[in-house]
Amino acid sequence: VAAFSQTDKYGKEISLTEKTSISNILSQPEEYIGKTVLVEGEVLDVCSMAGCWMELKSDAENQKIKIKVKDGDIIFPVEAKGKSALVEGTVYKIELTKEEALEYYEHVATEQGKEFNAAAVTGPVTLYQIKGMGAEIK
Repeated sequence: VAAFSQTDKYGKEISLTEKTSISNILSQPEEYIGKTVLVEGEVLDVCSMAGCWMELKSDAENQKIKIKVKDGDIIFPVEAKGKSALVEGTVYKIELTKEEALEYYEHVATEQGKEFNAAAVTGPVTLYQIKGMGAEIK
């Protein structure tokens, strides 16, 4: 008897069938801005406060991408950590000044209960993220 693996669905029904590898997006992010993509990866981390983001591991080493959703639109469960997620969403860019980057990373450190190292932020930062519209976690 085949084991029944449960898939939890969040947000909109996924409509794309062709996956884009996370490493492709991160190697040529400008080409993907504004495009809707389907990505898959292991969930490395989930926002423990509001479930408004999760980080997916890339197919390339030491790479990850953040999937962000509007607070309350979709709530990703903390239990998703370590599971595989399939996410459809739009790639977008955030450009932060050094000051904004300091605030952003301090906020992330606080959320994760980690110590914030201001010296790690040396200048302006450009982040590429995916605005999640639909997800399946199994």
